[in-house]
Amino acid sequence: MTLFSKRLPHVITRKDLALIVAPTYAKSAEVDFEEAHERMERAVGTQAVVDALYEGLSLALFDRQGPRTGEDELIDNLSAGVQKRRSRVKATEVTPGISAVMVMLNLELGYAPEMMRETLASPKGVQMLQQGLRELGKNLLQQLVK
Repeated sequence: MTLFSKRLPHVITRKDLALIVAPTYAKSAEVDFEEAHERMERAVGTQAVVDALYEGLSLALFDRQGPRTGEDELIDNLSAGVQKRRSRVKATEVTPGISAVMVMLNLELGYAPEMMRETLASPKGVQMLQQGLRELGKNLLQQLVK
């Protein structure tokens, strides 16, 4: 997967990823925000998790890009939104796809049974994870880019 822009990891850092994904994780795992944020900070320490979250954001950015909206303009708007609204992001509605993303995060954190890794690696699991990453990215963009 190619990133939407080489600037994306600089606009949304690992710390930002942990902060903006934490509300959805808190809702899904039924833990408070502080616990969710601490877990997400640990999760984004893993490159595979970061790559997956950037993939979801990139897919959503590609979907959002129109004929008159350039890459730089979208990334600039995202950058401004991250600075203004990153601590006010609300949880994404939990769907089967979002649940697949949460399973991926819990596997990395050691909170999900190892057999779930095989489920995520199955063709249906891969498809659900892709769908969930796109949904999460889309929701985050809707809140960050006004």
